[in-house]
Amino acid sequence: MGTEHYIAELLYRYNCVIVPEFGAFLTQMKSAVINDTTNSFYPPSKIVSFNEQLSSNDGLLVSYMADAEKTSYEEMQQQIAGVSQEWKKLLTAGERLSLSNIGQLWLNKEGKIQFQPSYQVNYLTSSFGLSSFVSTPVSREVLKEEVEELEEKIPFIITPETRKESKFRPYLKYAAVILLAIATGFTGYRLYNDKESNLVMAQQEAQQQVSKNIQEATFFNTAPLELPAVSLNVITKKKKTAVHQVIAGAFRIKENAEKKVLQLKKKGYDASYIGANQYGLHMVAYGSFDDTNEALNYLRKIKKSESPEAWLRSVK
Repeated sequence: MGTEHYIAELLYRYNCVIVPEFGAFLTQMKSAVINDTTNSFYPPSKIVSFNEQLSSNDGLLVSYMADAEKTSYEEMQQQIAGVSQEWKKLLTAGERLSLSNIGQLWLNKEGKIQFQPSYQVNYLTSSFGLSSFVSTPVSREVLKEEVEELEEKIPFIITPETRKESKFRPYLKYAAVILLAIATGFTGYRLYNDKESNLVMAQQEAQQQVSKNIQEATFFNTAPLELPAVSLNVITKKKKTAVHQVIAGAFRIKENAEKKVLQLKKKGYDASYIGANQYGLHMVAYGSFDDTNEALNYLRKIKKSESPEAWLRSVK
């Protein structure tokens, strides 16, 4: 499978997927939308964007592809570097780079990479099964035609005994038609309002679901919890910085990261809190290593015994 296939798979689960030496594909939540002009409803979704400034290897894509392709971390890192160079050459030659289910990239006149996302895939898992649809508006002209058709079918019989009062019957006829038109119009208006109310309720529920998902952590539940005071082993510049870190999780709330450290220490891991990354997520590591092979062996062990979601982070 191509590199773009693995990027698309990771976009379902992560908000940032970095292709080393090329750039990062980012996702941003978009609320449900109702187009009043076309009477169309669009469910909540994730919008994909591209940032060529984020090109440092964070280990996510390399680890994921190495595990999927059953190869070593170093070999996969070299393979992805070669793909990045091919993509850059293609863009430099003035051609467009099309990535299936992700979008197209090209260079503008200033040599900057431009990106047009693909809207064929919705990467928001909570919107699975939801698709856009167009509701049928209530046409006032249709109601008018129905009233006129009913008017033609209403029978009015004038008997000989009441022929003297026949001059008043046309007024009764028109009054009956007007009353029928008003009743029909009121019923159509009520149905229209009910449909509009249902759409508004759907939009509010979708917005609440999006807000709830934003509060979740990248890997684990991030609901704030009361924790006892703990002493964390934080890696600082004064100590020797580890080259490779086996990551257990990243949290938006620091207290949840501290709780994860305690849980792992109780299981016997030399876990530590290693600070926040460039996206503001508080990271927790199973362990840190200077030797690459030792770190990879430890990562494989963790994936089998503890968590398949663990990944390797390389610190320069």
